[in-house]
Amino acid sequence: MSIRVAASAYPCQRPAHWDEYAAALERFVAQGVAEGAQLLMLPEYASLELVALLPPALWDDVRAQLPALQPFLPGFLDLHARLARHHRVYLLAASLPVEAAPGHYVNRAYLFGPHGERWQQDKQVMTRFEREEWGVEGGEGLHVFDTELGRVGVNICYDAEFPALARAQAEAGMELLLVPSFTSAAHGYHRVRVGSMARALENQLYVLHAPFLADAPWTYAIETAVGAAAIYAPSDPGTLPGGNGLPADGVLALGSMNAPGWLTHTLDLSLTRELRRDGQVLNTRDHDRAVAGAAAGAAVQAARRPVV
Repeated sequence: MSIRVAASAYPCQRPAHWDEYAAALERFVAQGVAEGAQLLMLPEYASLELVALLPPALWDDVRAQLPALQPFLPGFLDLHARLARHHRVYLLAASLPVEAAPGHYVNRAYLFGPHGERWQQDKQVMTRFEREEWGVEGGEGLHVFDTELGRVGVNICYDAEFPALARAQAEAGMELLLVPSFTSAAHGYHRVRVGSMARALENQLYVLHAPFLADAPWTYAIETAVGAAAIYAPSDPGTLPGGNGLPADGVLALGSMNAPGWLTHTLDLSLTRELRRDGQVLNTRDHDRAVAGAAAGAAVQAARRPVV
């Protein structure tokens, strides 16, 4: 089964009003659709362009921004749902802070389908900035979404650095992992990149990484963001003569650093399905054996400690 996917390196803009924001997003999504994408993903927190529509006194007050952004949510959801239906695609919207309960804000990404479907995934593990400065907290648990293109999961940025999260989704049947990110420096970008590549290797599946790009000194929330869009695969040629065409380094496609636009690629899900059944290595099958070995090793090490 082949599917055409697109990961964005989305450039932050400073809209003067809602219609300008909506028109720019419509043009950007249309560009990805024009490249044949059936599934398109936007980055973490790219929605915070909308801070520009708040009173300037709030642009650097990240705590006050949270409740002030909530009135935009209905229009945000309607806009993305309309784009997905109009283009008949799956569209992962940029994540945004959502008030999930009174005074409780989460970082939530919505996935929209071509027939009016809507799913949501909250970030599980918060960075220090989100938790300590911003007051954004972890949300509801993990999901895997059944789509016409296969079973899709989302790890928002920092979540991709924790193997147990993607592993749980893989055990629930995930075949494609989406990693939207917002990283303010190259160190953070590479942490998420390495995490994404590791999740592809461990779970023998494809991973899309979409970074936010920003040079926005007008607001503290998103003043700088860097990265490169990428699409990763397991580093496994399979067992058939001639191999399966997957790259030795696990990088199917990689955009230029800080270059805005769409990175598109056609994925063959039959390849990763076959790897999980009969790859050169069987990471997915052998996971439980590795966990059991680690647990046994810990017990042995504990038993060998000297008695004081």
